Amino acid sequence: MERRKPSKEEILQAAGKSLPDLIAPQLKVLLCGINPGLYSAAVQHHFARPGNRFWPALYKSGFTAELFTPDREHELLKDKIGITNIAQRATASASELSASELIAGKERLLEKAKIYQPKLIAVLGITAYKTAFGEPKASYGLQKTLLHKSQIWVLPSPSGLNAHFSPAKLATSFSELFLFLYS
Repeated sequence: MERRKPSKEEILQAAGKSLPDLIAPQLKVLLCGINPGLYSAAVQHHFARPGNRFWPALYKSGFTAELFTPDREHELLKDKIGITNIAQRATASASELSASELIAGKERLLEKAKIYQPKLIAVLGITAYKTAFGEPKASYGLQKTLLHKSQIWVLPSPSGLNAHFSPAKLATSFSELFLFLYS
């Protein structure tokens, strides 16, 4: 399938749009981004901006047997992996989100946990997690709190704007989650 690159105008027009969840009952893990970026909202695929490190990290950590492209995201469901976001509104940067949007997003995530009952929810972004969940001292990895009956794990954001994590370090973080889930 040939992927079409959106125009600059289409990307700008995606501001405020949302992206449908990739979700099903009884997932092994529901990967939860902060919010859709403009590029992702424009093409209607999660983590779609070229250079986003999500798909390489998923592959290098063992979650996928090959490197997926965003237009293949639906294939994750057969491996009991889903994708959602804390906030629904597409922005150029997660820093454009208010604390109230993140807190409201946690409540939507709680509803999804009740309905779909994933074993684990992995939040991709520690600052957003701390704000949304009211956990200012949280660190990466498994959290003590549950969301309904789902365990919570915090991963670094795969955004290229997250300079604290190299692609290799990001893949290592995803590997730790993979080992936790599958060992």
